[in-house]
Amino acid sequence: MMHIPRVLNPQQVTECRTLLQRSQWMDGRQTAGPLSASVKNNLQLPVDSLEAQQLGQMVLSALESNPLFMSAALPRRVLPPHFNCHQVGQSYGLHVDNAVQRLSGSEMLRSDLSATLFLSGPDEYEGGELEIVASLATHSIKLAAGDLLLYPSTSLHQVCPVTRGTRLCGFFWLQSMVRDAEQRRLLFELDQSVQQLARELGNSHASVLQLSGVYHNLVRQWADI
Repeated sequence: MMHIPRVLNPQQVTECRTLLQRSQWMDGRQTAGPLSASVKNNLQLPVDSLEAQQLGQMVLSALESNPLFMSAALPRRVLPPHFNCHQVGQSYGLHVDNAVQRLSGSEMLRSDLSATLFLSGPDEYEGGELEIVASLATHSIKLAAGDLLLYPSTSLHQVCPVTRGTRLCGFFWLQSMVRDAEQRRLLFELDQSVQQLARELGNSHASVLQLSGVYHNLVRQWADI
């Protein structure tokens, strides 16, 4: 799991919320599969609405310029973000995301990573934690508005019932250039180390150039594009 802070700045969060407040929501179960529908109780923005398209483009543009996201995800394809709303009493029970998502027409996406973008601050609602079962433990997560959580789509997870306020979030899936999660982790750690050395020693230092070469050669070996 990776916490990516300030994917959206406060002004962008406000713009998102303004659009969402004047949007027409639909029952989230309309977009769920047979198994998920039995545990899904929330509202969702229609994906073909003008508001969803505007918000989705804002989020995608922010992600493309976020170096931490790009380093951690190594995205090949990203499904345009969806947006949901959980009000008092609503939740989304334990489930695993679909392995394959439809981009458009016959184009498909393998869901390697899932992402939740928080648009409500943790003080604006009670309950509504994103709980993810990973490494034999359950992680309970509520992030600041504008922050994003990236996690394996293979994870069993749920949104706990909201007991006060309203929880607004964006969510999406992506297919990584590097399918194997352990390889992605190693590449991320190596990339972060190269960047730290570059800050300390300069981009032209021999060690930085050598490790940067190792990183790119590993990507070349492992990437599926």
